[in-house]
Amino acid sequence: MKNMMTILKGAFPLLAIAVLTQCTTTKISKGDEKTFIVGPQTADCTGVAPMKCLQVKENASENWTNFYSNIEGFTYEPGYEYVLKVKTEKIANPPADGSSIKYTLISQVSKTKK
Repeated sequence: MKNMMTILKGAFPLLAIAVLTQCTTTKISKGDEKTFIVGPQTADCTGVAPMKCLQVKENASENWTNFYSNIEGFTYEPGYEYVLKVKTEKIANPPADGSSIKYTLISQVSKTKK
Protein backbone atom coordinates (compact mmCIF):
# COMPACT_ATOMS: atom_id res chain seq x y z
CA MET A 1 0.00 0.00 0.00
CA LYS A 2 2.84 2.37 0.84
CA ASN A 3 4.46 1.70 -2.58
CA MET A 4 1.15 2.41 -4.30
CA MET A 5 0.85 5.80 -2.56
CA THR A 6 4.42 6.69 -3.56
CA ILE A 7 3.67 5.79 -7.18
CA LEU A 8 0.44 7.83 -7.14
CA LYS A 9 2.20 10.84 -5.63
CA GLY A 10 4.83 10.69 -8.38
CA ALA A 11 2.27 10.17 -11.14
CA PHE A 12 -0.05 12.99 -10.08
CA PRO A 13 2.11 15.88 -11.36
CA LEU A 14 2.57 14.11 -14.72
CA LEU A 15 -1.16 13.48 -14.98
CA ALA A 16 -1.92 17.11 -14.13
CA ILE A 17 0.50 18.36 -16.80
CA ALA A 18 -1.00 15.98 -19.38
CA VAL A 19 -4.53 17.19 -18.64
CA LEU A 20 -3.58 20.87 -18.69
CA THR A 21 -1.74 20.63 -22.00
CA GLN A 22 -4.84 19.11 -23.60
CA CYS A 23 -6.93 22.18 -22.70
CA THR A 24 -6.17 24.60 -25.52
CA THR A 25 -8.15 27.50 -26.86
CA THR A 26 -9.43 27.00 -30.38
CA LYS A 27 -8.48 29.90 -32.63
CA ILE A 28 -9.75 30.51 -36.14
CA SER A 29 -6.97 29.65 -38.54
CA LYS A 30 -6.60 31.36 -41.91
CA GLY A 31 -7.84 28.13 -43.53
CA ASP A 32 -11.15 28.55 -41.69
CA GLU A 33 -11.66 32.20 -42.62
CA LYS A 34 -12.68 33.64 -45.97
CA THR A 35 -13.44 37.08 -47.29
CA PHE A 36 -16.59 37.26 -49.42
CA ILE A 37 -17.78 40.12 -51.58
CA VAL A 38 -21.58 39.87 -51.74
CA GLY A 39 -23.29 41.54 -54.69
CA PRO A 40 -26.16 44.03 -54.51
CA GLN A 41 -28.67 41.67 -56.15
CA THR A 42 -29.66 38.03 -55.85
CA ALA A 43 -30.04 35.77 -58.86
CA ASP A 44 -32.51 33.03 -59.74
CA CYS A 45 -30.91 29.64 -59.18
CA THR A 46 -31.98 26.07 -58.59
CA GLY A 47 -30.88 24.02 -55.60
CA VAL A 48 -33.35 21.41 -54.39
CA ALA A 49 -36.00 23.79 -55.73
CA PRO A 50 -35.95 27.15 -57.51
CA MET A 51 -34.62 29.84 -55.17
CA LYS A 52 -32.74 33.15 -54.99
CA CYS A 53 -28.97 32.94 -54.52
CA LEU A 54 -26.61 35.58 -53.22
CA GLN A 55 -24.01 36.62 -55.76
CA VAL A 56 -20.58 36.10 -54.22
CA LYS A 57 -16.90 36.33 -55.15
CA GLU A 58 -13.70 36.17 -53.14
CA ASN A 59 -11.71 38.66 -55.25
CA ALA A 60 -12.87 41.83 -56.98
CA SER A 61 -11.46 40.62 -60.31
CA GLU A 62 -13.55 37.40 -60.30
CA ASN A 63 -17.00 36.88 -61.80
CA TRP A 64 -20.03 36.61 -59.53
CA THR A 65 -21.05 33.06 -58.61
CA ASN A 66 -24.25 31.71 -57.10
CA PHE A 67 -24.01 31.08 -53.36
CA TYR A 68 -26.46 28.32 -52.45
CA SER A 69 -25.91 28.36 -48.67
CA ASN A 70 -26.74 30.94 -46.04
CA ILE A 71 -24.30 32.82 -43.83
CA GLU A 72 -25.33 32.52 -40.20
CA GLY A 73 -25.52 35.93 -38.56
CA PHE A 74 -25.70 37.86 -41.85
CA THR A 75 -28.83 39.71 -42.96
CA TYR A 76 -28.79 40.58 -46.65
CA GLU A 77 -30.34 43.83 -47.86
CA PRO A 78 -30.74 44.27 -51.65
CA GLY A 79 -29.01 47.28 -53.20
CA TYR A 80 -25.83 47.01 -51.12
CA GLU A 81 -22.48 45.39 -51.82
CA TYR A 82 -20.91 43.81 -48.75
CA VAL A 83 -17.43 42.69 -47.82
CA LEU A 84 -17.67 39.99 -45.17
CA LYS A 85 -15.23 37.97 -43.10
CA VAL A 86 -16.75 34.50 -42.82
CA LYS A 87 -15.78 31.45 -40.79
CA THR A 88 -16.12 28.11 -42.58
CA GLU A 89 -16.62 24.80 -40.80
CA LYS A 90 -16.93 21.36 -42.33
CA ILE A 91 -20.19 19.59 -41.45
CA ALA A 92 -19.50 15.98 -40.45
CA ASN A 93 -22.70 14.42 -41.81
CA PRO A 94 -24.35 16.95 -44.11
CA PRO A 95 -27.87 16.32 -45.39
CA ALA A 96 -28.00 14.91 -48.94
CA ASP A 97 -29.55 18.16 -50.20
CA GLY A 98 -27.38 20.52 -48.15
CA SER A 99 -23.92 22.02 -48.05
CA SER A 100 -20.99 20.23 -46.45
CA ILE A 101 -19.75 23.60 -45.16
CA LYS A 102 -21.33 25.87 -42.54
CA TYR A 103 -20.71 29.60 -43.01
CA THR A 104 -20.80 31.98 -40.03
CA LEU A 105 -20.32 35.75 -40.12
CA ILE A 106 -17.22 36.91 -38.25
CA SER A 107 -17.52 40.58 -39.23
CA GLN A 108 -19.02 42.89 -41.81
CA VAL A 109 -16.07 44.83 -43.19
CA SER A 110 -18.15 47.16 -45.35
CA LYS A 111 -21.64 47.85 -46.73
CA THR A 112 -21.77 50.10 -49.80
CA LYS A 113 -24.92 51.40 -51.52
CA LYS A 114 -24.95 50.33 -55.21
